[in-house]
Amino acid sequence: MAENRDYGPAAPHGPDMTGTHNPIHDMTPNERQIFDYLLKPDDSYNANGVYWGDMSWLEQIKFVSKGDAQETKREASNVWSMFKKDPLSPVSYYFKNMVLPGAGLGLEGYVLFSIGNLKPLFQAQGSFAQCWKAPYSACNATWVAAVEYMEISGIIVGQILVGILGDWLGRRWGLIQDASIMFLGLIMLTAAWGVTQNGWVICYVWSLFFYSIGVGGEYPMTATSGMENAVGSGKVSTKEDRLHRGRKVTSAFLMQGWGQFFNQVILILFLLIFHHGSGNPPYSHVAVQWTYRVSFAIPAVGTLWLVYYRTYKMKSAGKQLAAAKKKSKVTGYDTESLKLTFTYFGPRMIATAGAWFANDVFFYGNKLFQSEFIKVILPENTSIMPGWLYNLINVGVSLVGYYLASFLIDNKLYGRKRMQMIGFFMDFLFVIPAFNFEHYKSIEHVKEFQTMYFLSSFFNQFGPNAVTFLVAAEVYPTPIRATAHGVSAAAGKLGALLASVLYNYIDTQTKFYVVPWFGLMGMLVTVLFLPDTTGLDLKEQERRWHFIRAGRESDYHGIAVHPRHLSWWERWRDVGRYYDPDADYKQKIEEMRADWEASEARKADEKAGAWGDDAEEHDDSVWSSDVSTFFEKTKGRGSGSGSSPLLEPKEKEFVE
Repeated sequence: MAENRDYGPAAPHGPDMTGTHNPIHDMTPNERQIFDYLLKPDDSYNANGVYWGDMSWLEQIKFVSKGDAQETKREASNVWSMFKKDPLSPVSYYFKNMVLPGAGLGLEGYVLFSIGNLKPLFQAQGSFAQCWKAPYSACNATWVAAVEYMEISGIIVGQILVGILGDWLGRRWGLIQDASIMFLGLIMLTAAWGVTQNGWVICYVWSLFFYSIGVGGEYPMTATSGMENAVGSGKVSTKEDRLHRGRKVTSAFLMQGWGQFFNQVILILFLLIFHHGSGNPPYSHVAVQWTYRVSFAIPAVGTLWLVYYRTYKMKSAGKQLAAAKKKSKVTGYDTESLKLTFTYFGPRMIATAGAWFANDVFFYGNKLFQSEFIKVILPENTSIMPGWLYNLINVGVSLVGYYLASFLIDNKLYGRKRMQMIGFFMDFLFVIPAFNFEHYKSIEHVKEFQTMYFLSSFFNQFGPNAVTFLVAAEVYPTPIRATAHGVSAAAGKLGALLASVLYNYIDTQTKFYVVPWFGLMGMLVTVLFLPDTTGLDLKEQERRWHFIRAGRESDYHGIAVHPRHLSWWERWRDVGRYYDPDADYKQKIEEMRADWEASEARKADEKAGAWGDDAEEHDDSVWSSDVSTFFEKTKGRGSGSGSSPLLEPKEKEFVE
């Protein structure tokens, strides 16, 4: 690595007192190997120290394929070792690392899917059709329509409000607050009633609105806490962050799909139990009430447990945010970071909010098309069971998409951006039935219609629905990550609201003309404005952010401004002009030197009893004897504290 050694003339007769001597010249081969191991991990750099994004296309394929094969082998070996010690330990590991982080999303997926499933039950023959179905003789039509609008409105309020609170008070309090609101909301939904059926509907609507505020908050809180927990709090990034950060977050997100699956299964079973083993109408008031109320009581128990778990078992959920605030000398909400984020990352908001908006218009529109092929296949059907069973099939197809997205979202050759682009494009192809609607509605061709419907569901999950949830947090800095995610998610729900209103005024074929074009819109904003963060070290993004916040964007030379990790818009704006791997390597060593010097100062102060309260906030495990020896022998010969905002004397003590 000679290119990293040539930073100026070395002093021939003793130390260079001019301050231009570079201590890298003094590295032994063993010290160089240690620094390369810390700063150029083999999952991102080849043996020559070349970043994978700087390799040719063929070299990238070879490098990524080899790395993926090694990681797959390592993980399989770990699972087998766990299984040999305890056959249930892999299940326990999955539950702890995948299920628990997404428990809130699983519970809200269950409940919100139930709202949509219960409406046709309330409208069915013998049930509460006079209240829930035109001409609405027993209830006010406006309040019945408000069920959907208030649900979406509550989610939007929660996404923005809790997103801001999550950045202000911390991730842990946001998580506890969400679970508490959802628990109280479920109690209200389960007990909702009135002296008239219209009074019941009004109580049901407001209970749903309150519950939905908690649901909205789950989006930014689950995404940010899951992502930041994957990163770790040490000075050096982890392989888990670089290789599996996306999988960790999307594995939590896919619990939403399992919530929908279990809700549909439970509703089918309960209706059969309370309706004397039959799924056919007419449905009695008693059977419907028992089915509806008990189905809500079950997640209430799970949500109460979630309140306990987040209160007593997730006390370090906000550690990354606290460290970022401490480094920036901020105690409340970081308004300066919010302003800078819109200044430097504004176009990314177009990508995350715009793509989520387009996705939700398609996602909510797509659900409406299922009834079309059921009418063709079962023209005389009056039972709600066929619709529920087709829902179950569709959720199963969606779960396959969720899991495939989780497996491939960190693959450097496919990754986030390409997955979202292809998913949106496949959604757009659903425009085909619009131009020959009667053909695909016929009994002879309805299977083709079904196939396209299920494929669109698959690619929606194996694409924009999973990716938008991840990148809406990932492409923004820690201090305002929850806010940015909440705003992006709220834009998505505005798309859902648009769909729910618009579809009341256009016929079915027109819906086919309208909905798929939002897939094309999503693909375009993804191509233009979304950076590809696949394989990018999240700590490196935070490092770039510290330069930006210090007003020294031009002094950052790392991989966060590599063209591979920039959007087309950012490339056109020449954001990557400062990328310089050699200068960055030198700069990182000087930043490590500052950390080491702060560590040595802490040790001296600890002996005097001055640092006891903060001892556990600092991780000094990175300082091997070789690293310490190198910094000791080159003390006073660094490039100066002005080369990085991380080296400012007043901030040394706050470096992670």
